[in-house]
Amino acid sequence: MNSILNNSIAKSKSYQEYRNYIAQLAQDGQTSGGNPTPDYVNYTKLNESRMHRLDKTLQVVAEVKLVLENLSKEYIWLVIAESWCGDAAQVVPVINKMAQVSDKIDLRIVLRDENEDLMNLFLTDGTKSIPKLIIIDKESGAVVGDFGPRPKPAKQLILDYKATHGVVDEVAKIELQKWYLADKGVAIQQEIVALL
Repeated sequence: MNSILNNSIAKSKSYQEYRNYIAQLAQDGQTSGGNPTPDYVNYTKLNESRMHRLDKTLQVVAEVKLVLENLSKEYIWLVIAESWCGDAAQVVPVINKMAQVSDKIDLRIVLRDENEDLMNLFLTDGTKSIPKLIIIDKESGAVVGDFGPRPKPAKQLILDYKATHGVVDEVAKIELQKWYLADKGVAIQQEIVALL
């Protein structure tokens, strides 16, 4: 596994490089990954505006900030994402805000479809669900934990919707986005910091 992690880290982007990449894709009417359909292009544009807003408005809550400011070890936070992913647009800016709090966190981002070996190590119920945060001890290279694709209350929202309606449709996606908006990244922060 270490060679897969190391290869992925070697070709990863910083958060700013990732954001610049998505902004360019949105401007050019493109999308990441191997599925350049009009829907995925539109998702990329929508996600660019969501991430832009979140970058400006998100706050790290006090109790999470305290933990992050007092980390005793150094970590690499490796995130698997894509530009078209609605969950990634909501989760990755939160992860970035958390990483900015501590000089002991090196946040790196890779694209799922360009890192299949890595993705296959961190499947969710057998699926390539993203985003996925992999927390790596910088000194030992050991994986401390992983998070994703969404926090538990958001996972439950989708499970309940699917149980009721039999499908995850646009209505479900809108409900999920409303949940993210109301939560303001707090559940994500709490679940990630509990892994440290």
